[in-house]
Amino acid sequence: MSEHYYSQHPQAASHRQSVTLQLRGRTLTFVTDAGVFSKRGIDFGSGLLIDTFREPEIPGDILDMGCGYGPIGIALSKSFPGRQVMMADINERAVALAEENVRVNQARAKVCQSNLFEQIDGPFAAIVTNPPIRAGKKIVHQIFSDGYDFLESKGELWTVIQKKQGAPSALKALQSIFETVNVVAKKKGYFVFCAKKN
Repeated sequence: MSEHYYSQHPQAASHRQSVTLQLRGRTLTFVTDAGVFSKRGIDFGSGLLIDTFREPEIPGDILDMGCGYGPIGIALSKSFPGRQVMMADINERAVALAEENVRVNQARAKVCQSNLFEQIDGPFAAIVTNPPIRAGKKIVHQIFSDGYDFLESKGELWTVIQKKQGAPSALKALQSIFETVNVVAKKKGYFVFCAKKN
């Protein structure tokens, strides 16, 4: 089986590069590498999620689950400097890059290597995730159900999924777990969902 970006120990030969991105009105620079998701720049879904995300109404921290090299968590950290952002990924190379990118962009964020929520301490005001679709529907839906348990009351889980990669079934899964689920953006076949724990 070929290796994916959700492998814990990527074997792909390192090929570091730097990308400069415009995220939420800021110019941010990221170091990326082989063996991590969307290494040449931000993918459309993550960009849409970043642009659409609104600050939670309640106080508390933000978790970026499956952070990759860090664009979502770092962009939100720069937008909401009063909140602590936690970034987590199973991929050790992604975690090392995210830590480096936090320093480069002077973001108020912490990075942790974790298989889903195993090493995570909650609760959070918001969880954002562009989930690892190729890991399979079971893992994606587990992120939703575990995420519910790691949210404060009135906390929100934000996720982006392409229609052809399972957005309809993801919406049903979210509706079976959360009290309120809204479609907050729909563009080029991508859906951004905001699920609220009431």
